[in-house]
Amino acid sequence: MRINLHLPLFLLFCLQAIGQFNPLVVKDSVAQMAWVENHYANMTLEERIGQLFMVSVASNQSKSATDRVRDLVASEGIGGVIFLVGGPVQQAQLTNAYQAASKVPLLIGSDAEWGMAMRLDSTYAFPWNMTLGAIQDSTVVEKVGHQIGKHAKRLGVHINFAPDLDVNNNPQNPIIGNRSFGEDPKNVAEKGRAFVRGMEKAGVLTSGKHFPGHGDTATDSHKSLPIINSSLERLDSIELYPFKEVMSTGLSSTMVAHLDVPSLEPREGHPSTLSKNIVTEVLQNQLGFKGLIITDALNMKAVSDFAPEGEVELQAFLAGNDLLLMPENVLKAKETFIKAYNDGVVTEERLAKSVKKILMAKYKAGLYNYRPVRLENLLEDLNSIENDVVYEEAIEAAITVAKNNFSLMPIKKLDNKKIAYVHFGDDPGATFHEALNKYYKVTHIKAKDIAQYKKELAKYNLVIIGFHKDNSSPWKGYKFSKNELFWLEEISRLRTSNTILALFARPYALLDVLNFDTMDGVVVGYQNSRIAQKKVAELIFGAIGASGKLPVSAHGEFPVGTGVDVEPIQRLGYSIPERVGMSSELLAEVDTLVQHGLDSLMFPGAQVLIARKGKVVYDKNFGKPTYQSKERIKEQSIYDLASLTKILSTLPLIMKMEEEGEIALNDTFGELIPEYADTELKEVSVLKALSHYGRLPSWIAFYLDTLNKDRKPSSEFYRQNPSEAFPYKVAEHLYLTRSYKDSIYSRIGRQSLKSNRYRYSDVGYYVFKEYIEDTYKRPINELIDEFLYKPMGLQRTTFNPLKKFSKEEIVPSEEDDYYRYQTVQGYVHDMGAAMQGGVGGHAGLFSTANEVAKIMQMYLQGGYYGGERFFNPRTVKRFNTCYFCNKNVRRGVGFDKPQLEEKGPTCGCVSRQSFGHSGFTGTYTWADPEEEIVYVFLSNRTYPSATNTLLIKSGLRTRIQQAIYDSIIN
Repeated sequence: MRINLHLPLFLLFCLQAIGQFNPLVVKDSVAQMAWVENHYANMTLEERIGQLFMVSVASNQSKSATDRVRDLVASEGIGGVIFLVGGPVQQAQLTNAYQAASKVPLLIGSDAEWGMAMRLDSTYAFPWNMTLGAIQDSTVVEKVGHQIGKHAKRLGVHINFAPDLDVNNNPQNPIIGNRSFGEDPKNVAEKGRAFVRGMEKAGVLTSGKHFPGHGDTATDSHKSLPIINSSLERLDSIELYPFKEVMSTGLSSTMVAHLDVPSLEPREGHPSTLSKNIVTEVLQNQLGFKGLIITDALNMKAVSDFAPEGEVELQAFLAGNDLLLMPENVLKAKETFIKAYNDGVVTEERLAKSVKKILMAKYKAGLYNYRPVRLENLLEDLNSIENDVVYEEAIEAAITVAKNNFSLMPIKKLDNKKIAYVHFGDDPGATFHEALNKYYKVTHIKAKDIAQYKKELAKYNLVIIGFHKDNSSPWKGYKFSKNELFWLEEISRLRTSNTILALFARPYALLDVLNFDTMDGVVVGYQNSRIAQKKVAELIFGAIGASGKLPVSAHGEFPVGTGVDVEPIQRLGYSIPERVGMSSELLAEVDTLVQHGLDSLMFPGAQVLIARKGKVVYDKNFGKPTYQSKERIKEQSIYDLASLTKILSTLPLIMKMEEEGEIALNDTFGELIPEYADTELKEVSVLKALSHYGRLPSWIAFYLDTLNKDRKPSSEFYRQNPSEAFPYKVAEHLYLTRSYKDSIYSRIGRQSLKSNRYRYSDVGYYVFKEYIEDTYKRPINELIDEFLYKPMGLQRTTFNPLKKFSKEEIVPSEEDDYYRYQTVQGYVHDMGAAMQGGVGGHAGLFSTANEVAKIMQMYLQGGYYGGERFFNPRTVKRFNTCYFCNKNVRRGVGFDKPQLEEKGPTCGCVSRQSFGHSGFTGTYTWADPEEEIVYVFLSNRTYPSATNTLLIKSGLRTRIQQAIYDSIIN
């Protein structure tokens, strides 16, 4: 039954009027009105009527089609053009051509709700409004609106028909859905205000749509007329609320939808666009809106079938609309208008009101000082790195944890985890899986049926299900298949594992899930973009937190506003330089420098990683494992770290022992190793040895004594096969006698102390290794693995990597022609460490740049990483102190430190608090607490021969470091 209410009664329910605020008036209103009046006075009647129309064109149409629009502009005085699909360059060219043909500058419009990509190829797509609706900090939404506005401005678009202010309280809505900020009117209003502020700040006119509210319908108005069966009270409190709130922010225009709203328009089936009750009485008189009023497209079936060509446009105008969008036949419409004007149906006062509002809007958009669109660098400007910065920040703020039993997220205690990933949906999830694997080994399980899934997943104690749906448009399907719903329930019921569902689709997908009783975690990423996939992985592992709230009701268990706040646990994240105050353009100098190193044959290949403020912003792989290799260096390629072993393996154990009272910095070698009590080494302290001020020799070439007269491994010391007596594997088919360990330590004990000055030495680390292993009765590789590597989730940081990885995954370090006489690949390059079975206190560790960076980040964070405290911050500070700087010894306790004079281990651009180390094989890492920078450089400069010292002589590693610091912009 249709309610026929007198509109004045609506005052009882309607929103407060906005008053006399006119969003089209600029600061210099005198100049604006002079421009408006001058243009209006110089127009003929036909030209004035022409200003009312905004015609459509697609930049990818044929030349004859685009020429027809140009002719309309030139001959009919058309007021504006809305561009549909196509490309940005073509659109810019057409814009310039049309503007040149127009007597009065054209108002160029576009639907760019989530960016120009809504209509154009080769442009950037920002998050849907539904995604933005989850964000709690509206300044982030404002940034999105501003960036979209900047793109529109750059492309010569003056009015963006955005934001969508519909309250989407009907999950079955086929046309709004993701385009809405959600179902809570206050949230929609808040996000709409922010979006408008951002876009208007960029100098682009905004348009709130679809008045009086298109959210509560299951009908697409492109195809037929939707009915909004809401009471006045409901319209007031829900549908109309965001419009009133956003109008007060400075909304330039409102777009009226084609809707049948019985409570506002008594005539049955009468479209709101053609309703004077709605457009004039409610929007203008009741709500006091003074901005531009625009119809939705007049070629849509919901209105185009309502009246003959020309008549629809006239009725829309008489209803109170100013700008008539996409008339079906603009020539016929003009004829109808002229007749109506001559017949007195359209008065001069009414015509002047709308035309002058359109001219005011043009002035506000800057068309009083029109300039053609600059084609130079157009694509680059529309696709700048700034887009990713804004998108990434928005996605991070939107991610919503709907359920988090046992505080499962972020995942901690990685040493006891076996994690599987299961892919659901019809869109790729490879980026998500790759991002998960940056933190821990996550195995992709594929199966044809639930029986196979259950069998495979029984081996794991955590299952992450990624539901990935097409991200190309907000209208794409979002539902689980029947099989997926069944599998989801069955997998989550497995008693052997916890289950996390990561949803990369609109939240409504969760409505079809029967219940979540057996699901431990649910995280909503909203979209299946690469950035969203990466960021959800970071959330799961604690590199970022989560603060998003569901903008719609997604399930009985997850009403609107659901969201569990999750705090990050300081694992490294992955981002872009601009997020952390660095310049991608300046950082590209690193590429140039590394490529120069490759071209100059300093090394066959390298990994370079740069992190700042807890985010990896540069992580690249260069070259090949050898000069002859067909394979390229990968992120997973494992390098011999050489002396980085000191600070990444032995030193952490010493630091922990020092905390626990098992060693003290003033302990002496005589106290650590009783056999040294009567040697010159007895007074060498732990502090001095770690500071390389202990008067120890630089190194001892133990292997030379094991060679025969032909300088080959002597059969006295080596065998081709292992045995109880020959257990230490030095290389392929080369095993050292067990007794030689005593010879090594005996020879160290016989050393005479050198002069009392700074002298870098490996020798102390042999002593530390012996003491640590004797204290705990376990080898240091097991100790450090248990204490540090496993809890941190390090998968490729290990001694003797061939026990875990294939040879092809490990970068060779040398073609040895002086000791082992073979390719050294997967065996430690350092001879002394090799003679200890590959596990030295000073060398032997293998890893990747990514995992080295994690350990350095742990130090940078005062001994904390991934929810685990490995050291007291005071311990890190104590060991990162130079105790003998007054003796011209730059070193900290184990850590290398910046040079005291002109030359040294750094670029000279780092802070005094910084620390790091370098390695013989061509490795280097440095961390700077002041700038929060971690830098890792791994190469195999010793391949094919360690005599190649070009890398060292060139200072390339520190020149890269200089480039890193030069790229800091704030």
